[in-house]
Formats: sequence, structure tokens, C-alpha cells
Amino acid sequence: MKRESFKSRLGFLLVSAGCAIGIGNVWRFPYVAGQNGGGIFVLFYLLFLLCLGVPVLTMEFAVGRASRSSVVQGYKALEKPGHKWHMHGWFAAAGCYLLMMYYTTVAGWMVDYFAKFLTGSFRHGMDKAAVDQVFSTMLGNPGEMLCWMALIVIAGFGVVRAGVQKGLERISKWMMSALLVLIGVLAVHALTLKGGLAGVKFYLLPSMAQVDKAGGLGRVIVAAMNQAFFTLSLGVGSMEIFGSYMTRAHTLTSESVRICSLDTFVALMSGMIIFPACFAYGVEPDAGPSLIFKTLPNVFVNMPGGQLWGALFFLFMTFASFTTVIAVFENLLAFCMDTFGWSRRKAVVINCLFILVASLPALLGYNVLKDVRLIRGMDILDSEDFIVSNLLLPLGSLVFLLFCVTRWGWGFDKYLAEANQGNGIRLSPRLKPVFQFVLPVLILIVFFAGLLPQG
Repeated sequence: MKRESFKSRLGFLLVSAGCAIGIGNVWRFPYVAGQNGGGIFVLFYLLFLLCLGVPVLTMEFAVGRASRSSVVQGYKALEKPGHKWHMHGWFAAAGCYLLMMYYTTVAGWMVDYFAKFLTGSFRHGMDKAAVDQVFSTMLGNPGEMLCWMALIVIAGFGVVRAGVQKGLERISKWMMSALLVLIGVLAVHALTLKGGLAGVKFYLLPSMAQVDKAGGLGRVIVAAMNQAFFTLSLGVGSMEIFGSYMTRAHTLTSESVRICSLDTFVALMSGMIIFPACFAYGVEPDAGPSLIFKTLPNVFVNMPGGQLWGALFFLFMTFASFTTVIAVFENLLAFCMDTFGWSRRKAVVINCLFILVASLPALLGYNVLKDVRLIRGMDILDSEDFIVSNLLLPLGSLVFLLFCVTRWGWGFDKYLAEANQGNGIRLSPRLKPVFQFVLPVLILIVFFAGLLPQG
């Protein structure tokens, strides 16, 4: 079967960025920044994104581009005879499935809230208790959540059914363009709010007083390293597959820098929407995960034209989540087609049915199965997220790294030759000891920090 490819470089960049730009980025980044002192956190985040995120991203791309295969077959094509690096490919695929088993539910929440703002369920002047109750009512209604989750799953597989160019690339181009326009409009509006400038100062100006309030510089640095690592969803092969579709016209470092820049732009602009709005309406910027579904709706219902701005914000969030969904769905299809020899149509049908059923536990964990507690007393959705985010992503990234830079794997020289093919920024051979010794330590710090009890 002839390997599919992207029609254009822009398509590759937008699809890859769309995979990275998701709920965890535009939702998690602002509240983590708020909890960790604002400006200084942002500075360290950018530093670690460059030093940690970009190199590991080039490694996933390198495995995909060199092998022209999805993750399991990619390892097999590059590993030495008798070695078993490809076993990690099965864990990576499992991680993508597990990610979609709860991510589709949260993506459904975004569409639900967009519809609620659009139809007037959120009205100007609603009190805080009424706004908070909307979220609680949604979680307690499995039928409502099932409808939105199923819409996301069916629409997502409908897109990738058309193929890489006609489905994934075409829709991602449109949605990413719309996302960038929406985030610009929302950020400009937020900056016009009375008192919003204080939010910008908190967000972007370094302050040791904010760092002390957050628990000290060490905690801020670890949080920034953690966010820089997780923002790209590295370690489960979600980026590797796009390497298998790309050309060798440009170096992998150049492409990775561009993708990280797009990802970072959206994350930073998300904060430019949220922090001015919070300060303008006297809302604490460190509200945590409830920031999106409770705190911000309370801001919108007290804002002139808030129904429109709320609808636009959740439309933006819907686009951010859906581009990730279709990118990971493409990964699942490629895994099945490469590993089992299925046709794209067969892979779509089987995966669509599986994801619909496998997503039910996370969805029911807030109502029918609300008493089920798994890891550290967390509900089903949070437990699934813990496994992916705290175990599979860091450990998977460590495997990709060791495979690319050690003599027991593919080897640093072969990785470097693949990464430097094409025009653009080239990696220096002098980085070898950094990649072999420093980056593994940083990833292990992220891993062990993720295992520590939160709060």
C-alpha cells in the first residue's frame, strides 16, 4: 500500500500543531501559570520547551520519517536484529487509545458549553450558584454527555475516513485557521476590559512575590518543566505518525521549532484571554481545573455581550480539542493499517465502535459510577488521565530518547543524519552528551514529580 503524505508543508505544520494544541494546552497552561506565579513561570516554561520539548519532538518525527511507518512498525524497521524496542510501540498505541477514552468526553463538554452559551442557557446576570449548577447538572446527566461524546467520536472518524490529505489535512487547515482568528479576537476583547491590564502584568511580568506565594522558585521551575514537556503530548507516538507522512525537504529541528512556536503562541494567548478577564471581574487566576467550566462562565455572564463572548470562547475550545481528536484518530488508524493490514475503512469502523464503548466508563464516572475510585481516590476519568500524563508520556518519551541516542537503539549518528536532512536549522554533533545524559535526567525529574501527591 502506497504511503500517504501531506499535500503541503503548511498542512503538515497545522496538523502537527493541531495535535499538540489541545485542551491540556489552552486549559491547563493558564491555570498552572496562575498557580505558579505568572511571569517567572512563563519564562521557565519557554526555556524548557526549547531545551526539552523541541529535541524530543525531533526524535518522534525522526523515527516516523526514517521508517515511513506507524510506531510499532517504525521501531521494527530501525531497531537492530533481535532487539525489542518495538514493544514500546504497543504501549504507545495503548496510550493513544486510553487518551481518547476520556479526551472525547471532555471535548464533548466543550461543545456542550458552546451550545449552552449559543442558546441562552447562560444568561446575563446569573448568580454564581446557578452558573456552577450548570456544570454539576451536566456531569449528572449521562445521556447529555453521551450525545456530545458520540458526536465528537463519529465526526472525528468521519474526517479521517477521507484520508490524510482530503480529511485530516483539509479540516485541520480550516479549523486551525479559525482557531487562530478566534483567539486573536478574544484576546483583543479581553485587553479592552476595564482592569484587565493588571491581569497582563500578573501574567507576563516576573515577580518574586508571586513566586514565594506559589511555594518557592523550585516548585515553579518543576511546574514549568512539567508543562513544557506535556504540552506536546510526546511519548505515545501521536507525533511519530506525522513524521511518516512528511517529506525530507526541511530539517526536523526547523519543523519542530515552528510547531512548538504555534503551540506556545496559542498557550500564551489563552492566558491573554483568561487573566485580563479574571482581574477585570475580581476572580482569582489560580482557580485550578474549574477555571474553564465554573470561573470563566461566571465572568462571561457578568460581561456586556457575555453570551456572545462565551460562545466564541467555547467554540475556540471546541476547535482546539477536535484538532487533537482527529490527529490521534489518524494515529490509531495508521497503527491498525500498518500492524494488521486493515483497509482504512475497516480501521475506521472498528476503531469508532471501540472508542464509543471504551469512552463510557469515564463518562459514567461522574454519575452511574461516581462511587468508583481508582488511583489515589480519583474518579475514572482522572485515573485514566493520570496513567497517560504521568506514566505513559514521560516514560514513552524516555524510550524514544534512548532509542535515538544510544548505541543499543537506532544510534545518535543515524538519528542526527535523519534530523538534519533538508533545509533549515541543524543539530550539532556536540549535543550528543547533552542528549545522552542531561535530557534523560530532565525527563526522569518530570516523571517523579508527576508521581508526587499534588497539593
